[in-house]
Amino acid sequence: MEEKKTIPPQAGGAGAVIIFFILLFVFAKWGPPINFATTTQGVGEPFMVSGEGKVSVTPDIAKVTLGIQDSGSSLKSVQNSVNTKSKALTDALKKLGISEQDIKTTSYNVYPQYDFTQPSQKITGYQVSTNYEVAVKDFDKINDVIVNSTAAGANMVGNVNFDLNDSTKTAKMNEARSMAVADAKTKADGLAKAAGITLGKIINVSENQAQNIRPIAFAADKSAVGLGGAPAPAVQPDIQPGQTEIDVTVSLSYQVR
Repeated sequence: MEEKKTIPPQAGGAGAVIIFFILLFVFAKWGPPINFATTTQGVGEPFMVSGEGKVSVTPDIAKVTLGIQDSGSSLKSVQNSVNTKSKALTDALKKLGISEQDIKTTSYNVYPQYDFTQPSQKITGYQVSTNYEVAVKDFDKINDVIVNSTAAGANMVGNVNFDLNDSTKTAKMNEARSMAVADAKTKADGLAKAAGITLGKIINVSENQAQNIRPIAFAADKSAVGLGGAPAPAVQPDIQPGQTEIDVTVSLSYQVR
């Protein structure tokens, strides 16, 4: 008579567990993603909710980055050249109605140049550069600032960044902040009603701010020539400020009654 073999219950249970985890691994690796959205509220913890406020506004200040760079064998002569061109640059800006307080020197650098082919690394010359940030409040003058500055000796022209003056920025930030708080309170009331809880007073407020400013990059080009080898007429760059977006996110924490 043939003897029948039986599998212990423990072995069968272990096999089922192993098969379950194998199937779970296969599904997690190659199966469709599962999205979960959960909100947890611990006992005694404050009820937290966030709201967002966005305001779009046209910038009212353009900040133009300009610079002068020169090099030569004598540091004194290079500095004199840069200083002369800097004076011509600032004079050209003032003639356009740019006030002196809106012309800010952001850096002044002196770099020795070395001959690395020699063991002693002898200094062969110097490079001097100075950079300015020019605040332009009349946008009709942005193109003239760029073109006239290049003609006056600026050979490093960087970005145009648009910004808001302090009073406008404060007003629009407060507007976005009010919208964010109202949005957070509306969400809190809706969630509390749906969950069947009663909210108490607000015990904490926090916010995050963001300002989306679009910089415009360009470079000065003096290489173009016109008829007879004369410099070609400068092409006016078309620069538009667009819209700046102020985004405020506010988080409110409530007591739960």
